[in-house]
Amino acid sequence: MDVTSPRCRRMTRMPTDGPRFLLGMARVAMAKAKDNAATQRRAGVEGFRTVARDVNTLSRLQLDDALLARLGQVPKHSAAGELPDFVFYTGCNVLKTPHIALLALDIMDALGISYEVMGGPTHCCGVQQLRAGDLATFGRVAENTLDKLARSKTGEVLSSCPSCQVQFSEMALPTVEKTRGAKPFDMTPFMLFLRRHLDRMRPLLRERVPMRIALHRHPGVHGVVEAAVEILCAVPGIEVVDLHQPAVGLQANNLRVLPQYRRTLQEQELLAAEAAGVDALVAVYHSDHRELCAHERDWPFRIVNFLEIVGASMGLHHDDHFKRLKLLQDADAILTDCRDLVEQHGLDVEATRQAIKAMLEEQPVPLRGAT
Repeated sequence: MDVTSPRCRRMTRMPTDGPRFLLGMARVAMAKAKDNAATQRRAGVEGFRTVARDVNTLSRLQLDDALLARLGQVPKHSAAGELPDFVFYTGCNVLKTPHIALLALDIMDALGISYEVMGGPTHCCGVQQLRAGDLATFGRVAENTLDKLARSKTGEVLSSCPSCQVQFSEMALPTVEKTRGAKPFDMTPFMLFLRRHLDRMRPLLRERVPMRIALHRHPGVHGVVEAAVEILCAVPGIEVVDLHQPAVGLQANNLRVLPQYRRTLQEQELLAAEAAGVDALVAVYHSDHRELCAHERDWPFRIVNFLEIVGASMGLHHDDHFKRLKLLQDADAILTDCRDLVEQHGLDVEATRQAIKAMLEEQPVPLRGAT
């Protein structure tokens, strides 16, 4: 691999031999062989700008300033004070479905855990630059975010995004540990954090949620699926049904290089959920929820996120505005619906329209019938 800067060389000497890391480095090598350095930098910048536009726009189509601030998306002056127990790292794309992140914060509040929320485009993991083959910029972006996240009593960051979990825990953090002699923090998937505190949660799971549910499964982060099942089984009234479908990869979005396979998996799962007579198909990750949620229109069961089930039992709720808007299936109708928030946040109408179209196009399995 032709890597020239010292930072790039460090980012290719990561102390892991896992197949996922090797596959990632193979993709980087392919990107570098395909384009020159200037093209790689431009592709990384364009990818980042698209993500930033969609994240910033879609979150503001759903939230007012107070809730944006709660999710760390309103600039604030850093003040010296006692460090929180944990940093909760949203990543970028979970902000498109902010009700999921807000429920996570509500659960931590109920557990009496102090935290600081970081995430969004200003705390980028560098994945767009890595995919483009621009290792130099990836190194700078990742290390800058690592330094921002390293401010908690426990030295633990809770992640809500599987892609960010892999990006940091399997790439950036091992590299920093090798070059600096120590990791600035450990990163834990939020699902595993909840299972660790399940005994504290049980008394809070007071409300009965009488539902037969099936879990949309991706086992790419070890232990997450098992933790989700264990927590769901602790919710009074929940019956978890195994649909006996393949569980593949990190998240459905990572299967985009195999579009027909991705589509077939989701079609088969929807049919299996219908045949099993479940009340809801439950996604663990926000990315899967985005792809699946509009199918609620066409199938005899709900599409919800895991934290909505847990929240319902704890008496916690946030409206799923993302699903409500996506079900409209019309960019003009969505713009009309969100006119007040578009004006309140000063959003550019054409950029907003493009973000909405991208949301509607994220549909691996087409909806049934006419819109």
